[in-house]
Amino acid sequence: MSQATMENDTELLPPAQHRSNVWRLALAQALAGANSVVIYATGAVVGSDLAPSQALATLPISIFVVGMALCTLPAGWMAEHHGRRTAFFAGTAAGVAAGVVAMLAVLVSSFWLLCAATFLGGAYAAVVLSFRFAAADGAPAQKRARALSMVMAGGVASGVVGPQLVSLTMHLWPGHLFAATFLFQGVVAAVSAGLLAGVRLPHVAPTSGMSREPLSSVLLDPRFIAAAICGAVSYMLMNFMMTAAPLAMHMHGHAQESSNLSLQWHVIAMYLPSFFTGKLIARVGAKRVAAAGLVLTGAAAVAGLHGMEVFDFSLSLILLGLGWNFGFLGASALVLECHGNVDKRRVQAFNDFLIFAVMAVGSFLSGWILARHGWHVVLWSSFVPLALAMAALLATARRGPLEQS
Repeated sequence: MSQATMENDTELLPPAQHRSNVWRLALAQALAGANSVVIYATGAVVGSDLAPSQALATLPISIFVVGMALCTLPAGWMAEHHGRRTAFFAGTAAGVAAGVVAMLAVLVSSFWLLCAATFLGGAYAAVVLSFRFAAADGAPAQKRARALSMVMAGGVASGVVGPQLVSLTMHLWPGHLFAATFLFQGVVAAVSAGLLAGVRLPHVAPTSGMSREPLSSVLLDPRFIAAAICGAVSYMLMNFMMTAAPLAMHMHGHAQESSNLSLQWHVIAMYLPSFFTGKLIARVGAKRVAAAGLVLTGAAAVAGLHGMEVFDFSLSLILLGLGWNFGFLGASALVLECHGNVDKRRVQAFNDFLIFAVMAVGSFLSGWILARHGWHVVLWSSFVPLALAMAALLATARRGPLEQS
C-alpha cells in the first residue's frame, strides 16, 4: 500500500502494522534520545574549550533548546499538511546534519559552528516529540495508552545509549576530543531514519465542528496559568540544572566518564516512572503529582548542595529526573483539563512553546550563573521558580479539581 493511500486512510491499522509502528517508533525514540544526551553531555564541555568567554560555555545547549522551541510548530505544520513521515525524515536529516556539523566544529575549533550544530539537534528533538503521539495513530482506543508507554520506554533506553556512545567514542579521533562522538551521533540519526521508513500511519483529519472560542478564554484562566507555570518550571529547572551539571563536574575534577554515568541515570529517572505516572495521576490527582514533582526537584537541589563528590551530583540528577517526570506529566494532565471548547491542539501548542521559551531563558542563565558564581548558586537559584510554581498550584487548591472551561 502506498504512503499516499495510508496517509488518507481513516480506518484502524492492521494489528501487525500497528505493532511494527510501535516497535519502530520506540527504537527510533531510543536512538533520537541519544542525540539529546550527547549534546547535554558534551555541549558545555566543548563549549567551554571553544567559547570566547566562559560565560558562553553553555550557549550551545541553550541554542539546542531554542531550536526545539522554534521548530516545534513548523514540525507540527509539516506533519499536518504533508504527513508525519515527511516530518520524521526532515527531523532525522537535521539530526544527521547536527552530528556532521558538530564534528567539523571540533576539527576547525569553531564555537559558532558548534552552536549551529546544536540548533539542528534541537530541530531533530522537536520532531521526536511527536513519536509518542504517532504510536497511537490508527490504534484501537484500548491500545493507545500501551502504545504511548512503549514509545516512552525508548526514552529509558536512550539513557543508556547516549552516555555509552559518548564514553566509547570520545577518544577515537586522536587530538580531537568528541569529534568521533559527533560523527557517530549523525550515524545514529541515519539509522533512526531507516527505522522510521517502515512506519505507516493513517492521516489524522483536523478536528471538525470545534467551537472556535478565543484562545484567551483558556490562557487567561488562573487554572491554566497555574498548570502552565508548573510545567514550564519543571522543564526549565530540569534543563537549568542538567545543563550546568556536566561542566560543574568537569570544573571540580571529575572524569568525563563519571559525568556520562550520572547523566545516564538522570535520563533513566526521567522516563522510567512514565509506566506508572498515569495511574498515579488517576488515583491521587494531577495537582498532587505535579506538586510532588516540584518537591522532588527541590530535593535535587538540596542533594547537590550537600557536596561536590560524584555521588552528590548523581543523586541530584536522579532526583531531578524523577521531579521532571512527576512535575511535567502532572502539569500536562492539568493542561488537558483546561481547554474546554477551544481547539486543544492550539492550547497544547502554546503550552509547549511557552515551556521551551522558558527553558531557553533558564539555559542561558545557567551558564552565566555557573561561570560567575559557581554550582551552589545555580542550585540556590532554583528555589525561586520552585516557590512560584508551588504558590500557583496552591492558589488553585480551593477550586477543587480542574473543570473544563
